[in-house]
Amino acid sequence: MNNLTAKDVMNPKVLSVRDDMTLHELATFLTENEISGAPVLDGCGKLVGVVSLTDIALSEAERAAIEHEQSPSGLNPWKKRFNREDLSGLHLEESGLLVRDIMTPAAYTIPEALAVSEIAKTMVAGRLHRLLVTRDHHLVGIVTPFDLLNLLLQEE
Repeated sequence: MNNLTAKDVMNPKVLSVRDDMTLHELATFLTENEISGAPVLDGCGKLVGVVSLTDIALSEAERAAIEHEQSPSGLNPWKKRFNREDLSGLHLEESGLLVRDIMTPAAYTIPEALAVSEIAKTMVAGRLHRLLVTRDHHLVGIVTPFDLLNLLLQEE
């Protein structure tokens, strides 16, 4: 396991979303693909950020808090897994927001040659749920905590 790199553990099938998708389209895409987040590409296919179900929930909580003059600070949407029914109650069609409005406008990328131990350190230090793997500045894969946990299962 000491010699493994991002290339060895990454998932080369990266599902991405467009920055001009509505929140309803985003929520549908994420839940149908059973993923919690995705890289965001602009109209030219350039990586411009990342977005997650937590971003959707927080954006809706902030909107509701403004409408009801409440603080969303008690919301912890990451403590449970979202499904289509949970998200349907958020009335995302009415928000008027796009992915670009709620995404994190930065993406953590790593080179495909980065050692697995460094990947784990980076994820823990940054509290990151996904790292995008690049080769010559092109997106070639994604590494999540599940990919690292799978290594432990392979050791058995």
